[in-house]
Amino acid sequence: MDTQASSSDFYASVTPHDTFANLSDAKLYVALPDDWWVGTSDIVGSTQAVADGRYKTVNMVGAAVISAQINAHAGAPFPYIFGGDGAGFAVPPSWKDRSAQALAAVQVWAREEFDMGLRIGMVRVRDIRAAGVDVTVARFQAAKGVDYAMFSGGGLSWAENQMKAGAHDILPAAPGTQPDLTGLSCRWSHMPSRHGTILSVVILPRDDIPGPAFSDLARQVVEVANGLDRAGHPAETAGPGVKWPPAGATLEAHAQRGKGSLGAARRKALFESFMAWFLIKTGIRIAGFDARRYREDVGRNADFRKFEDGLKMTLDCDAQTEKRLRAVLQQSADAGIIRFGLHAQSEAMMTCIVPSIMTDDHVHFVDGAAGGYTAAAQTIKASLT
Repeated sequence: MDTQASSSDFYASVTPHDTFANLSDAKLYVALPDDWWVGTSDIVGSTQAVADGRYKTVNMVGAAVISAQINAHAGAPFPYIFGGDGAGFAVPPSWKDRSAQALAAVQVWAREEFDMGLRIGMVRVRDIRAAGVDVTVARFQAAKGVDYAMFSGGGLSWAENQMKAGAHDILPAAPGTQPDLTGLSCRWSHMPSRHGTILSVVILPRDDIPGPAFSDLARQVVEVANGLDRAGHPAETAGPGVKWPPAGATLEAHAQRGKGSLGAARRKALFESFMAWFLIKTGIRIAGFDARRYREDVGRNADFRKFEDGLKMTLDCDAQTEKRLRAVLQQSADAGIIRFGLHAQSEAMMTCIVPSIMTDDHVHFVDGAAGGYTAAAQTIKASLT
């Protein structure tokens, strides 16, 4: 493998694509270098946490994995993906140690702040390939300022399954270790369905490795979703709703307090969210910051669909389209091409990583607000038992 492919610049050299449906084509994906490392995480007992009404916390912990990695690498580009109750990513070998340290720090933080167990693991790409699967990546340009990684090849799913089985573990961090979660927040209001239901969709290839038949099915599903208003985007064109005080202020305080008090961090989150709410409502601009434009950018930047060794989407869906989607998916399941899970709820929610409100590179992870991807995936697991 050449030096360029092995360098930290590899991911920056991957060309972004701005048509989501095209990313069902495996030919648009690029193989990760053999010496890179894949990191995975998964919340223990996420299904029970959903049943207990703690899904916003589940999402916050999943996004914290990505936030800690972004800060550990000073904002340099690398592929990552949010899965609701966990996250995955890949990094070059020179980043491996600090990636592992950031993962271990989030594991301690999740346990100490929320009493949530977090499985974590890292495995080298060449070892994934030795198991007969691959890790390939593509970049989807959601908006001018931001793009998201897509994964294919079956390797990320394999690494996650190995992690759950106890392999590829990481040395635990000391009690009290704090991850750098600068920018992690959840200030936006839940987004109620405007067209019928918020539908969480999880589609996996039957043989765990996406092939041509799965690609054809995925493109068909995306084309059905494209018939929805804004392709099923749960946020309005003006962006997500904003209320004060925000429901996620305490969660944000847990992320941002560091060694300080939770009360002080919550007061800071409430003050900052109040200022944002005030600027959005009034349209007043301060120091060049246009809150209404920022809100629109949040909607444009949002990650509400992804390829992750399968296809996941959070759609604002009308009854007719939902019926059509179910029929298409059931037909493919009966043909032995896919396994799928759907979960309907009334609202979607958003968890955010905002390095700076003055730049366009803020990212926003969308999931269903009452179980989302975790509940949809659980229906797949239930069907196998």
